[in-house]
Amino acid sequence: MNHTFQTITLGGGCFWCTEAVFVEVQGIVDVESGYSNGHVHQPSYEAVCTGTTGHNEVVKLVYDPAVISTREILKIFFVIHDPTTLNRQGNDTGTQYRSGIYVSTPEQDSVARELLAELTASKHYDRPIVTEVLALQNYWPAEAYHQDFFARNPNQGYCMAVAAPKVAKFRKTFARLQKP
Repeated sequence: MNHTFQTITLGGGCFWCTEAVFVEVQGIVDVESGYSNGHVHQPSYEAVCTGTTGHNEVVKLVYDPAVISTREILKIFFVIHDPTTLNRQGNDTGTQYRSGIYVSTPEQDSVARELLAELTASKHYDRPIVTEVLALQNYWPAEAYHQDFFARNPNQGYCMAVAAPKVAKFRKTFARLQKP
């Protein structure tokens, strides 16, 4: 079967953690860590970490909408990170850790805004959601050593403390969406 894949880019804190979850999701055909929505051309990790480039640490997801919907992807996203902390996820602080949905189609924008409105109305979170929804701009892939980081470094301290619990939460909450 010939499907048209779509791309959506998500910022939910450290890209190692977000990538570690989405590589396990059925219908996600590619996950790439990178930087987006800043003002510097082709930024490096070191530059992004200074907080001066405006970039967010993100994962670019290529997915098959015949297998998984944009809405399902975003529901996973909202379970695995805290969308109420401005420029922070856990102990990671700075604008590069902001909660963001970077869309590539008007339909993705509509789905994201609709889900945000539903989550806000449901009072699911104790604090206001601060997730930005913007068109993807100025994306640049992260350095090779950041790609598949959790898979290659499962016993690294940060991975064990932060990424592994997010993967476990995904597996428990969305078992039906996990790759076999």
